[in-house]
Amino acid sequence: MAFTYEYPRPQVTVDCVVFGIGPDTEEEAAPESARLVCKVLLIQRKGEPHKGRWALPGGFVEVTDEGDQGEDLEAAAHRELKEETGVEVDYLEQLYTFGAPGRDPRGRTITVAYYALVRSTDHVARAADDAAAVRWLPLGGAAGFSFAFDHADVVRKATERLQAKVRYAPIGFNLLPPKFTLSELQHLYEAILLRDLDKRNFRKRILAMGILAEAGRQENVPHRAATLYRFDKRAYDRAVKQGFNFEV
Repeated sequence: MAFTYEYPRPQVTVDCVVFGIGPDTEEEAAPESARLVCKVLLIQRKGEPHKGRWALPGGFVEVTDEGDQGEDLEAAAHRELKEETGVEVDYLEQLYTFGAPGRDPRGRTITVAYYALVRSTDHVARAADDAAAVRWLPLGGAAGFSFAFDHADVVRKATERLQAKVRYAPIGFNLLPPKFTLSELQHLYEAILLRDLDKRNFRKRILAMGILAEAGRQENVPHRAATLYRFDKRAYDRAVKQGFNFEV
């Protein structure tokens, strides 16, 4: 016997905030001297509502009245991201649920947002499905951008979560080479936090955490060779048990 509902039900969508760390240039082959910036992946809507405006990759969760009743929320997020941008990521973390009345002119719609942090140069985006265009927008310029729906709020919430998490979790180390300089690590933090950091203070604090191990020195560089470091996962796990907060 099929169950029916007496009251109207909202529609459910998923949206993906994909942050990409990459050079401050539109060119895929960027010079080594290009400054790192944090970008967000956006699509330009092909149809109404908000035709022509920029939005996060996402869409409706597929449902059915039969069998398992449709797809999992995270599976829907991965599917929509790939269909609209061609981008595939290994991991999406659930961010927040947005359900204010009136956020979608098509009717009462609740969206579950996910976010990820990747290296933008590893993910060449191509507009597909109902996306007229796709681009990596520098996050620093997102505040004055014209978004569809309430996606400005979604991006802002995701940015706050990312900037908070970088203070207690090593979420950016996988975006660096296995061996990196402290300058490269500082540039990564600056890209995520959207502000410059004091070089001396940063180095003092990051080394005091004890989660980096020396890994030799730079080779074949035209300047004084800097010390290379690698992320020490075991030391980090010990630090987490003791409790720490990396305020920079």
